[in-house]
Amino acid sequence: MSSPKYSIVIPAYNESARIERTLERVLACIVEHGWDAEVLVVDDGSRDDTAAIISHWMARHDNLYLISNPGNRGKGYSVRNGLLQARGEIVMFTDADLSAPMEEAERLFAAIASGADVAIGSRWLERGRQTIHQPLYRQFFGRCFNSVTRTVMGLPYADTQCGFKAFRRSAAQVIFRLQHIERWGFDPEILFIARKLGYKVHEVPVTWGHDERSRMSYLKDGMKMLEDVAYIRWNWLIGRYDRDIAAMKDISRMVSTPVQHQQTSAACAMQQVKSGSDTAPIGAGALRR
Repeated sequence: MSSPKYSIVIPAYNESARIERTLERVLACIVEHGWDAEVLVVDDGSRDDTAAIISHWMARHDNLYLISNPGNRGKGYSVRNGLLQARGEIVMFTDADLSAPMEEAERLFAAIASGADVAIGSRWLERGRQTIHQPLYRQFFGRCFNSVTRTVMGLPYADTQCGFKAFRRSAAQVIFRLQHIERWGFDPEILFIARKLGYKVHEVPVTWGHDERSRMSYLKDGMKMLEDVAYIRWNWLIGRYDRDIAAMKDISRMVSTPVQHQQTSAACAMQQVKSGSDTAPIGAGALRR
């Protein structure tokens, strides 16, 4: 079965109130732009109807898949779980609230087409592109966290936390195998790893609007993220990433039961996803039709 050009991964936790609108917009955008794309929604142990809603939509969309985490593991785990299973030549993730409109993915794809290995959306390169601004306290804490990560980790980016990033699949298969942090602090880690490995990272200004329903607590989660920054730096200093690179992790323990993709045929038979030359073997999973 041929691989799509693009893979769009959406981490989701208790998103029953907005996941249908998100799927509608993402799938419509794929059609409007003529993208050869698959959509993988990673359910992070939701306690509402998120998984059931996605399954219902899968009955009408052959390029939509559901991946289920083994319980609530965090956004970082969800993104890694989806991107390591994605089959596209270019793989990306976007937040379920679509704070950055799906159409803005064209900007990320263009950056990769121009030579980038990693393209990261930025809310701060062109502030005029923000349609709905964050409350002042969120802006303050967000900028403080970004300043700390730039200083401690040597990351030169205006915005490390925007949930809108794309990767060449070959780069993603390396970067996310080396990821240790599974919750909010994973963004600086993957950028830190990408830079240390010499990947070309381009920061791209994107249109963005704040969603008041964001579940992130800048006090509680912000403190944990600062702890994660110190953890990342310590891991590098003690050579943990070097050892992981040398061993190159088997992903079998890093993802949930992998999704199966539908083979386009008269019988609509299901087959196990075959791993490429740059991926580790992937096991069996179930796609409900």
